[in-house]
Amino acid sequence: LECDLAVNLVGQPLVKQQVMKGVREFLENQNPMKPLVMSFHGWTGTGKTYVSSMLIRHLFRDGLRSPYVHQFSPIAHFPHHEQIEQYKENLKHWIQGNLTNCGRSAFLFDEMDKMHPGLIDVIMPFLGPSWVVYGTNYRKAIFIFISNAGEEQIKEMTLDLWHAHKDREEISLQDMESAISKAVFENPQSGFWKSGIINEHLIDFVVPFLPLKHHHVKQCVINELIQQGLEVRQDVVQEVADSIPYFPEEEKIFSSTGCKTVASRISFFL
Repeated sequence: LECDLAVNLVGQPLVKQQVMKGVREFLENQNPMKPLVMSFHGWTGTGKTYVSSMLIRHLFRDGLRSPYVHQFSPIAHFPHHEQIEQYKENLKHWIQGNLTNCGRSAFLFDEMDKMHPGLIDVIMPFLGPSWVVYGTNYRKAIFIFISNAGEEQIKEMTLDLWHAHKDREEISLQDMESAISKAVFENPQSGFWKSGIINEHLIDFVVPFLPLKHHHVKQCVINELIQQGLEVRQDVVQEVADSIPYFPEEEKIFSSTGCKTVASRISFFL
């Protein structure tokens, strides 16, 4: 995992550091006091889903297809606000049942910024440092929350540091954490709004994904060309990277879509 992150994850020093720290400490502990709970935040296309998939691929033989890996999307699984009480019941039983089958299960919650406020709190009993919940030992489970919430704060802080001529390697987690927390956990539209998960400090790692610059996008193009078994031509790399929109409007520092559209754009320039 560490090698995969080093080679394939572009422009995210904090992510590499936090994810490896969290996973290593958790897996080395034969008797953890609570599940590993990580929350990924940031701009679209910066690697949140990519890293969660990579993590699962290294932990489970069948990766995302493993029967012990469970993904939830608010749009697919919890679409109707008026059915929230039923969703709460379903979610609680779903997690309980799967942890009974395998204590080392992983649960991925995508688009937490679109989740109904209050829904996620039903899983609180599974996240804390209790020994047994509903007759199930669940302390070896892994929970990952993925969200665009906090992206504006991360963007502003990264831009401020760029204006101050500081490299992203100089950004510390402390610089980001309080701004992200405020944006994510005090937003009435967020799935974490007034959440007991936050009040009880049940998230072990808040992981910020920084916006990507032009040279990061070029690296993504190179990685994608290699992955597709195509020749790495510098003219193609440059043209694909140049075709992506950048912000702010005047300076054009960061990619508006991260590396998200790189794979689909390559064919236009070959």
